[in-house]
Amino acid sequence: MKRKRDMEKKSSEISSAIEELSMMVVVKPSAVGGNHEQHDDGAAASAQIPTKPFLSICHLVLQVLDKIGPTMAVLRQDIHQNIKRLELMHESNPSLNSNLVEILKSEASKGTARKRCSCSKALVWLTRSLDFAMALLQSLAKDPNKSMEQVVEESYAMTLTPWHGWISSAAFRVAIKLVPDSETFMNLLREKDETCEALKEKMQMLVSLLVPFLEDIHCILKVYNLDRLKST
Repeated sequence: MKRKRDMEKKSSEISSAIEELSMMVVVKPSAVGGNHEQHDDGAAASAQIPTKPFLSICHLVLQVLDKIGPTMAVLRQDIHQNIKRLELMHESNPSLNSNLVEILKSEASKGTARKRCSCSKALVWLTRSLDFAMALLQSLAKDPNKSMEQVVEESYAMTLTPWHGWISSAAFRVAIKLVPDSETFMNLLREKDETCEALKEKMQMLVSLLVPFLEDIHCILKVYNLDRLKST
């Protein structure tokens, strides 16, 4: 069965992510009184992040990061564990947990949102991992000849450094020496017979879809006071 699925798979991770995001709708809380920093309970309750499509996008991003190699091993493991945590929560009650905001709401009411293994924290770190992937793809799409080590380092500094502890940051600085060159990485992302220019256009399209998607999720995380969480 797996072999059949692999044979049927024709689209790259980039193309599949574009398709997923094109069909996905995130509903962010509506502002109260025109102030986008304040939301009432009703506005927050109306927010929506579809669980399965979100996790599907995370899986695709995980496959993209895999192509960078051992440098992403720790981040990859974190993403995988956080995906698994949310998948298990979804499976426990597929109807209720089809909306990630319902999970945030439930954990907030129980006072468990900031616990180490909470689903709320899993969503925060998956969102930040998507921030990192978006920054990386945006930088490469703009300049495919830029040093891959520089691209990864700048993307990490912009999106994950503010939230990681010194141990994670130190481990990353050591692992970054193992990244492939930009040409090798771009070739790994390309579909068969796809030109570099066509890949660049797809990367730009994916970034253009990720930007509003992630902005909406960050807006929701802010409502639940999860946007400033740091690793412990």
